Amino acid sequence: MTTWLITGCSTGLGRALAEAVLARGDNAVITARDVTKVEDLARGHPDTALPLALDVTDQEQINAGVRAATDRFGAVDVLVNNAGYGYRAAVEEGDPDDVATLFATNFFGAVAMIKAVLPGMRSRRSGAIVNISSIGAQICPPGSGYYSASKAALEGMSGSLRKELRPLGITVMAVEPGGFRTDFAGRSLTQSAEPIADYADTAGQRRKENDTQHGKQPGDPAKAAEAIITAVSSPDAPSLLLLGTDAVQAAGAVLEARRAELEEWRKLSEGTDFG
Repeated sequence: MTTWLITGCSTGLGRALAEAVLARGDNAVITARDVTKVEDLARGHPDTALPLALDVTDQEQINAGVRAATDRFGAVDVLVNNAGYGYRAAVEEGDPDDVATLFATNFFGAVAMIKAVLPGMRSRRSGAIVNISSIGAQICPPGSGYYSASKAALEGMSGSLRKELRPLGITVMAVEPGGFRTDFAGRSLTQSAEPIADYADTAGQRRKENDTQHGKQPGDPAKAAEAIITAVSSPDAPSLLLLGTDAVQAAGAVLEARRAELEEWRKLSEGTDFG
């Protein structure tokens, strides 16, 4: 039986994934900063669910959570770094403390979780790490510079980690969802306190008070959860899993634009070698 440790299970994709994992009979360590928000999931699966309070910016809670998971189920087979939140601001508007907190959760929190489970995975020469990123890491919308940067950092780390761990039998996969009907653009979205008028037509259009997409996103979190389970369970999980038609289309457009720009500037780029 596979044991999953999933961060950020109170709402959205994390909750949907926890529900799907438990429904298929696997063990699930379901975590949230406020454990009362996931206790209802555990009540229906008393033998296979372990609800834990876990703030991924708190190293003591991380260590305690991994110990509790190992004590209860013997090992953590799959870590899903889902905890995170959105932050919207023009780059100039970003508050340094807000940005530091964003990276502490979206990037450094995931790194801390990975480092906590890796000793066990390495000793068993098996395991999977799933890092939930965003299509924003590729499309970099105005107003999401810091959020996109936090997810791009997560993906860059994931790519190197995959190469380091593959010889040890451990899989690493980044996941880029498009728009899904979760609480991401609601309660989980923060923004700069002081907007600058010059950015009203760019970053300003994506501020919460101007956003009309919340609740209308095309993605179904339950289907996303099943897709993640399918990919993790496959013999050769992808390095990057896109979720949603919008994510696939956006990633394709980014690839085409980058290829065109590469060719346009190829001669200048290649002219910088010695000789």
